[in-house]
Amino acid sequence: MSITSIVILVVAAILAFYGISIYNGLVKARQMAEEAWSGIDVQLKRRSDLIPNLVETVKGFASHEKETLSQVIQMRTQAQGVASGDVAGRAAAEGMLSQALGKLFAVAEAYPDLKANENFLELQRSLETVEGEIQMSRRYYNGSARDLNVRVESFPSNLIANNFGFQMAAYFELEDPQDRENPQVSFNG
Repeated sequence: MSITSIVILVVAAILAFYGISIYNGLVKARQMAEEAWSGIDVQLKRRSDLIPNLVETVKGFASHEKETLSQVIQMRTQAQGVASGDVAGRAAAEGMLSQALGKLFAVAEAYPDLKANENFLELQRSLETVEGEIQMSRRYYNGSARDLNVRVESFPSNLIANNFGFQMAAYFELEDPQDRENPQVSFNG
């Protein structure tokens, strides 16, 4: 064997190992994004499970608020009906559900007995906890999606990504610009 043949074999072996390394990195990034999405899905399910109890509690105190209550249930049903892989669709549906829940809590403000009800307060605390965990899960997912997207778009990994069907992940973003705004707090007496 000549030196040229050995050099060609060594270079080919290095390129093959480099290609395998890139492929494995892409697989890892995709798995991280899928695992992160699963975390969001779990938290959204927890929130969804709290909603019927919350609606029933409010219904006991504010039964004439049927439009708001039915809107919350309708938005919950829509969010649950979105296909599991449709990140953008799920984000939009969950945003509408968050708006409906906001209206429900605004209705609750008009009922002092409801605001003082221990069951309602516990459900509200649980929902606040879940909302915080959804935010953490969303940040983790979006970071994982970003890492995957960088690998899918960057050279030379984009060559392998395109050849093996790796696709960019959608971000889980808020659709409503009002959801991005900081809440206004007023201490007017």
